[in-house]
Parts: sequence; structure tokens; C-alpha cells
Amino acid sequence: MLKKAVFILLLFVVTVQVKAQNTIPTRILFVYDASQSMSGKWESGTKMDVARRLLKRMLDSLKNTHNVELALRVYGHQSYVPPQDCGDTRLEVPFEPNNIDLIKHKLDQVEPRGTTPIAHSLYLSGGDFPESPGRNIIILITDGIEACDGDPCAVSAELQKKGVILKPFVIGIGLNVDLKKTFDCVGHYYDATNEKQFNDALNIVVSQALNNTTAQVNLLDANSLPNETNVNMTFYNHKTGAIVHNYIHTMNGLGFPDTLILDPFTTFDLIVHTIPPQRKDSIVLQVGRHTTIPVKTPQGQLEITTTDIRTKPSIVIHQHNKREIIHVQEINRKEKYIVGKYDIEILTLPRIILPNIEITPNHTTTIKIPASGFATIMHRSKGYGSLYVKRGDDLEWVANLEGNKSIETFYLLPGNYTVVYRSRGVYETIYTKVKDFKVISKQSKRITIDY
Repeated sequence: MLKKAVFILLLFVVTVQVKAQNTIPTRILFVYDASQSMSGKWESGTKMDVARRLLKRMLDSLKNTHNVELALRVYGHQSYVPPQDCGDTRLEVPFEPNNIDLIKHKLDQVEPRGTTPIAHSLYLSGGDFPESPGRNIIILITDGIEACDGDPCAVSAELQKKGVILKPFVIGIGLNVDLKKTFDCVGHYYDATNEKQFNDALNIVVSQALNNTTAQVNLLDANSLPNETNVNMTFYNHKTGAIVHNYIHTMNGLGFPDTLILDPFTTFDLIVHTIPPQRKDSIVLQVGRHTTIPVKTPQGQLEITTTDIRTKPSIVIHQHNKREIIHVQEINRKEKYIVGKYDIEILTLPRIILPNIEITPNHTTTIKIPASGFATIMHRSKGYGSLYVKRGDDLEWVANLEGNKSIETFYLLPGNYTVVYRSRGVYETIYTKVKDFKVISKQSKRITIDY
């Protein structure tokens, strides 16, 4: 009984979340072929008569459908051929509420006359949709291929890349095999060699366009459990590379990865913006079904601390043995990283290099660096010089002196240092001055170079 109650509660929460996400409308633009060839005989009538009758029947079924907007663009209906009018395309019924009867009335008025400017019609279709957010879908109904030297494939790809539309649907009326192949790159192609197939294809296409398809992204921890969350995820169109969605991964009220509404006709690439990012390519969804998308993102935390209130050195992070900088972290701040080994460079003076630091699951790796000291180097004459830290018998370069200033200051880590300096007015090497000094945390040190 308890299990049943929990299941019902979970179903309620998911349903509420799905409804909340599904607030944007689904917009369907019918791009309708009224070229001369649509006057050809096809079973119970002409192609035009059959397509018009079945499309009107389908429109009637949508009258009480919530959150759906419709429009109609027609081509090949304004000018007879010959001559060929490749600009013969028009938005006959724009997107507006309760316009189904208007679309049906316009379909009754349309008669087949002209040519087949599919590419130009698709191009103009991009401007038929409102600019407000929505799922913009084109359903192209045609009995012929491009007749005006346009490239429907290129136009379709460009509209998808810009995010104007989703991948179109194409219903081909009585096309031969060779002609069918020309639409593979335009959109999802459905073949209609007879009236029944046309009616079935039309119903399938509209049903798929309206069906909700849900998904969840499981960000897996080191135990392959979906416990990681609160990180940005970007969904890309796999074909065009365009960004489709940006979401912050969220756990719902029951502690499960939140449910998303995704378009099932888009193949997605997903980047989870952990440090470093994790990627999953070629995600395919099934219409009307819930898809779980697992991504391995086990993480731990890194914190580098200091009690020094005067300096805030940047911290450069590399994956172990890789040159690319994946992050520049702030001092005294925790940051999550994918589990693994990292090389860390702390931009103090001198720099601190920490190779092969391991980040482990659900653990904070803490590194403490000492507070710096304050060294003031005074030289009364302009000249040339450098500052070094002593590593046993070796000198490691830290910084060059500017030489045009009489006083220079440095925040330095605790340690033993050497300053080497020669006045600009001295032309003999033996007059180089060398001074050793020691820096202690949070203390000041004055070094005077006399000539």
C-alpha cells in the first residue's frame, strides 16, 4: 500500500513538472503544394482534391487541442505555368488563435496552377513563425521536387541551425523512388503512394509533432548512482551544432533527476559543464517514451587556502600531464572537479607547482599555502637587477627589478632570497651588488642597495 502511494505521488510530481515545462506552444506550419501537377488523377479524385479533403479532416481533429497554433503557406497557386514564376509562394493564413476554419476555407479556394519553388517557400517559412518561444514545426506536403534551382536541403539545414524550426516533416504524394531520396536531407520523409498511406502519414506526423517526449539526465557519481546535480547542461543539435537548451540540472522534490521535455525529432549532443566538461553525443529519443540519459560525472572538491589577507593569487588548474588550462580558481574558495589527477600552479611569488594532486569522490582536498611576507628593495640609482629564491645551492628566478624606481615592493612566500643589482652608470661587472635576505610570513623586510 505504501509503495502504491509513493508511486502515485511520484507520478503526480512528474506530471506537474512536465506540464510546467510544456507551457510553450507547438506551432505547425503546413507548406502546401498547389503546383500544376497536383491536378493529376489520384485514386478517388485529383491529388489536390484528395489532399485537401484529408487535410481538412485532420484539422477538424485538432480543434480542441490545447497549446497548438497552426498556419498555412501555399506555393504554385497564384501564377500559371508557363511562364515559370519561382516567387509563387504566399503565407495564406498566419498563426493566430482559432484559425482552423479559415485554413479550411483557404484550402477550398486554392487551385493548382504553377511551379514548385520548395526552397524559396521554406526560406520564407522561417519568417512565418512568431519570435516568441515555441516548438516550430513545418509539414511539407508535395507531389514534386524543387523546380526553381533552389536547394531545399540547404535552406532546411540553415533554419534548423539558427533554431528557427525543428527538423521538418515531408509527406510525398506519389513520388518515385529517385525523387524520394531528394527529401532525405530536408526532413523526416513519409511516403504516400495512395490515399490511405497519405491519411496515415498525415495522422502520424501530426501525432508525433504533438506528443510529449520526456527525458531525465542522470549525473552518475563514483558508485554509478544519479546523485550529482546543480550543474549546467547544454543540449546541442547533433546535425547543426546549434544550442537547443541550457538547463541547470535539478533534483525534484522526491530527490530524483528532474523530468525534461525534449523534441524527439532532434538527435542531441549533451555537454555537462563540470570541470572538465563531460560529453555525450548522438542522443536519440523515442517518440512518446521516457528516456534516461546517463553521464558519468563523479566529483570531488578542491580548496586552496591561505591566511594572507593582502594577496589573492590565482590558481591555474591542468589535468595531469596536459597543457590545456581547464580552470583558474580563486584562493579560499571550494570548486568541484571530476575525479582524477590534476597539476596545480599557484601564482604566488615564487610560484608553487603541485603536480599529480588527486581529487577523490565526495571529498574535499585542501591545500594550505603560507602567508606571504613584504619585501621592500631600495636602490638610489637606476639600474638592472633580478630577484631569486634560494633552493639549496640553486637560484630560481622570481622577478626582474624595474630599475627605474628607487623603491620596489614584492609579496614573497617565506624563504631565503637573493637580489642581484648593477647601477646603470657603472660599466664594470665587478660592481654588481648581491644581497641575501630572508622573508618571514606576515613580516616586512627592507633591503637597501648602496652605491
